[in-house]
Amino acid sequence: MSDSIVAKIEANPKYHELRRKRNAFGWTLTVLMLVVYFGYIALIAFNKPFLAQPIGDGVTTLGIPIGLGVIIFTIVITGIYVRRANGAYDRLTAEILEEASK
Repeated sequence: MSDSIVAKIEANPKYHELRRKRNAFGWTLTVLMLVVYFGYIALIAFNKPFLAQPIGDGVTTLGIPIGLGVIIFTIVITGIYVRRANGAYDRLTAEILEEASK
């Protein structure tokens, strides 16, 4: 990109709105993921008997579905971010680029 287009993009208020929204949403999802992940690790470290409780008559313990829940949570929040990025963020990016190329 040429310097004039970059300057137009940086001067566009929609660009600053996009950065603010994207950063806030990204940090929110990051904090959620850290809480879930480190919460699971804290359970492993400080409450092993809770995770070692068997489920039913089998050998599967409570830790297995909770661990799978952490993995599923990761996939879900990734999907949420991708959906938001492909919708609102891409639309704002297209508007910014269109205005900058005029």
